[in-house]
Amino acid sequence: MEASGPLQGVRLIEMDAIGPVPLCGMILADLGADVVRIARPSGQAAYDDLGEAVVHRGRRTVSLNLKDPEGRAAFFSLVEQADGLMEGMRPGVMERLGLGPDACLTRNPRFVYGRATGWGQTGPLAHTAGHDINYIAMTGALHAIAQKDQLPTVPLNLVGDYAGGTMFLALGMVSAILSARSTGQGQVVDAAIVDGVANLMALFHAYLATGSWVDRPAANFLDGAAPYYRCYACADGGQVAIGPLEPQFFARLLEGLDIPADRFVQSDQSQWPAMEHAFATAFAAKPRSHWEQVFAGTDACVSPVLSMHEAMVHPANTARGVFVARDGVMQAAPAPRFSITPGAIRESEMITAEALLAEWSAN
Repeated sequence: MEASGPLQGVRLIEMDAIGPVPLCGMILADLGADVVRIARPSGQAAYDDLGEAVVHRGRRTVSLNLKDPEGRAAFFSLVEQADGLMEGMRPGVMERLGLGPDACLTRNPRFVYGRATGWGQTGPLAHTAGHDINYIAMTGALHAIAQKDQLPTVPLNLVGDYAGGTMFLALGMVSAILSARSTGQGQVVDAAIVDGVANLMALFHAYLATGSWVDRPAANFLDGAAPYYRCYACADGGQVAIGPLEPQFFARLLEGLDIPADRFVQSDQSQWPAMEHAFATAFAAKPRSHWEQVFAGTDACVSPVLSMHEAMVHPANTARGVFVARDGVMQAAPAPRFSITPGAIRESEMITAEALLAEWSAN
């Protein structure tokens, strides 16, 4: 499949990794960038059990032995032709291989060197191991995600690795490439997950500073304490998520639950226990499908809590085309969407360094 998307013409090297880097490579490739993944000589990938179907979709793979002079020479030849590189190793590893930012920028002064780590390239924890749960724990995010008197809920690795890491790395790469194209000067992008997650907490920092946020879990209107912003069980064991924050949406919720409009004052926290009991009792009386029908097309902000399989076949997601099938595997369609330069999932393939360099040199 020919390249499609707003990043056509951008060439990126992706060092095989786990965590933020491969998802970043997937997203940028979906948006048209020519992303080439550097794999180990054995061909085994960090996410090998997932194959090429999802995380490694849309880009080509070159197998190089970076400890061998020939492999290193091929690597630097790619650097000379590329716009940038993304790697997720601990600080200093690429330098010890002789493949660090200084070596690459010497070969290509316009080169953008993206580095995704948990703790960043500097600081007392820079060389310490960690995973998503550790990074969000150190930013205050994990503490805020818990039910009352319970341990924090682990939010998959969405908040740290992917929101705080992948998306900030992607933004950093595109921003630095734009800068390099206008100035001729490349640079290092230090995308630390702790930095990204701290930025994601901006709204809550503002609330905290103004005294409108209590620094403990399940005590605020967006953390599950409010009866109108949480999940409820239904009669069939299914669940619904409700979020009518605004008064007019709250009124639609009460109407759908057949609760008198004047029974509760939404902002009166003294009424929250009674409100929660009323909502729980109402939702528990009918199956999830009933509530989905009752609130369909309304502004009550009520949604079914879908499993991954259910989400892939839900009529609303199907109509939108949120998920697509590729090689028999259902997965997310490229995002975001563009009106003139839409993204697309290209075929993945192995390619030799020689063939890739010949192609890049010709273009």
